[in-house]
Amino acid sequence: MKNKDKKQSKTRKLIVDVARRQFAMYGKDNVTMNDIAIAANKGRRTIYTYFSNKDEVYLAVIENELDHLIERLQVVMNKNLTPDKKLEEYIFTRFDAVKEAIERNGSLRADFFRNIYEVEKARRSIDIKEIRMIKQIMDEGMRLGIFQIHSTQWAAMMMLYSLKGLEAPYLKNNIGTYIRDHRHIIIKTLFDGMLAKPEE
Repeated sequence: MKNKDKKQSKTRKLIVDVARRQFAMYGKDNVTMNDIAIAANKGRRTIYTYFSNKDEVYLAVIENELDHLIERLQVVMNKNLTPDKKLEEYIFTRFDAVKEAIERNGSLRADFFRNIYEVEKARRSIDIKEIRMIKQIMDEGMRLGIFQIHSTQWAAMMMLYSLKGLEAPYLKNNIGTYIRDHRHIIIKTLFDGMLAKPEE
């Protein structure tokens, strides 16, 4: 990377980080591009070099947080675990990473759920990466005879959307505590299903 490109990348990263802190403290609606420029110690022209408007900055903040999520999940993917244990670790690492990201961002927590369309727009590329990761674990489980899945592609998609649906409830302490305290029961339900097994 050329020095100019490095400088631009560093400046953009600074703007996104400053904007995240501004949004977290005051909420997206109460922060202007000028506020971000002042907090970043940059001129407004510099901010507009990288972003056309506040929505673009907000999208970049969300994408940055989602990149951290993927980094956490990649650590799990690199662990030497059996596919069933790796999938379990993936699920609960994901819950904790999402919770930490939202709690770290203060006022963004409300924005995260109110501006769900913007959030989902930012998450599309991350969803694709996650589906690939989950599918990879499931494919390995199929190869080793640990899982029995008709279509790992569809199963990976359904699992991701199920996990995303549990994000908001998980952030509520009572439900989040229940999920953490009953980890083995939740994994058993996910892996074994609900149908009673016929006696042999």
